Amino acid sequence: MLHLTAPATGHVEARPRPRDADGMAVASFVLGLLGLLVLNLVLGPVAVVLAAVSLWRGTRRRGRACLGMALGAADVVVLVLTMQLTDTVSWSL
Repeated sequence: MLHLTAPATGHVEARPRPRDADGMAVASFVLGLLGLLVLNLVLGPVAVVLAAVSLWRGTRRRGRACLGMALGAADVVVLVLTMQLTDTVSWSL
């Protein structure tokens, strides 16, 4: 959602609400955690992108966004390691 503001110059600016960025930070954290268990090929990169966007938009939950980014990167690392060890593209617990 965008918040429209009208400064004194008469121009209308569209700024993202901080609450949206906070939601993206939490979503990146949750998806990063889930990605360690299932669908790490998809959920890892999505967690990294959501974390980056939430940090760019100025989230108040910087810790969760950073954890989401780290967990998303860990998802990709786990996928690569398991691919190397098992010679497959997927893995399961």
